[in-house]
Amino acid sequence: MPLFLIPFILIAIVVVVAIVMSVRVIQQQQVGIVQRLGKFHKTIEPGMHLITPIVDRVAYTMDMREAVVPFPPQGVITEDNLMVGIDSVIYFQIVDPVRAAYEAQNYIQAIEQLTMTTLRNIIGGMDLEQTLTSREDINHKLRSVLDEATGKWGIKVNRVELRSIEPPATIRDAMEKGARAEREKRAQILLAEGQRQSQILSASGDRESSILRAQGERESAVLRAQADRQAAMLRAEGEAQAITTVFGAIHASEPDQALLSYQYLQMLPKLAQGDANKVWVIPSELNDALKGLGSTVGDVTRALAPADKSKYKSPERVDVFAEIADAKKVAEEESQRSVQQAIAEAQQLESGRAARLAVGEAPQLTAAAEREVDPVAQFLPETDDAAAPDVAAPDETKQA
Repeated sequence: MPLFLIPFILIAIVVVVAIVMSVRVIQQQQVGIVQRLGKFHKTIEPGMHLITPIVDRVAYTMDMREAVVPFPPQGVITEDNLMVGIDSVIYFQIVDPVRAAYEAQNYIQAIEQLTMTTLRNIIGGMDLEQTLTSREDINHKLRSVLDEATGKWGIKVNRVELRSIEPPATIRDAMEKGARAEREKRAQILLAEGQRQSQILSASGDRESSILRAQGERESAVLRAQADRQAAMLRAEGEAQAITTVFGAIHASEPDQALLSYQYLQMLPKLAQGDANKVWVIPSELNDALKGLGSTVGDVTRALAPADKSKYKSPERVDVFAEIADAKKVAEEESQRSVQQAIAEAQQLESGRAARLAVGEAPQLTAAAEREVDPVAQFLPETDDAAAPDVAAPDETKQA
């Protein structure tokens, strides 16, 4: 290689090195701080820039994006002398890269130490309960203090969050026991309230069912009494009709002593009926009956006068089945009316109970239920004088 080319080669190498040293590329959302001979010269924006080699250099490259810095848990003493561990995180952003580079030697460490001291100051004026329930107030106070302190560093604190507040283990156990006791207390209260409501509803249902059952038993007793009364009246009327018929027939046929003696003899076998009859006593009237029968047989055969049939008057026929049908029809109508009224009363009681359950109050029997209409009293007979003509009918027939 010729010697005259060596200087040119050295000059070319120096030029290339100078060009390489003078070209600087700044990334997006970053700002470069250029120093000239150790003194701040200018800032360069994102892109490619040429600086004076050897004289100028990019001393700092500041990131203008919002930064998130978590801090380790710090022990802080509350006003009631309890040590709690607080874990915080800070969101900040560089707004003035020159002041951030030259005002604080290590702004992240400065922010961390300032956060610790500010937390101790704020938490020291609160007790444990306020500390656990006032996170928003703590964040606001901490952000205000940090923003004011870091403003001269060209940094803006956007947000401060407390990630966790850890009380001592003994306090956590006591808090867990208290919370467990409170939950058990609420559960017992709810259980007791449910049992109370259940007992109230059961008592109300039993009372209403007892009232309806008593009403039904009263109605059935009245109906049975009416049925017994009607049956007794019908039996008495039938017996009266039978007696009247027999009495009229006997008087119309004008019986004599022989007929009566014959009837007396026909009744003797019936006196001896029965398994318990060991001894049969013949009445003393039997001889008189036989004597009268023997003395009158001849007279009857010789002169038997026919009975005057015109004197016999048959009693008026009583249609018992028609009366029973009419009574049955009336009873069915009254029973149907009573059932409808009982259903309406039950629906009224059910609607009242639903209304009481809707407002959560204990069901009570209203005054309207106490003044309810007796479903049986409206068809009870006022007096028994109406049956007097039916009973007196046989006497009237007898007198006729």
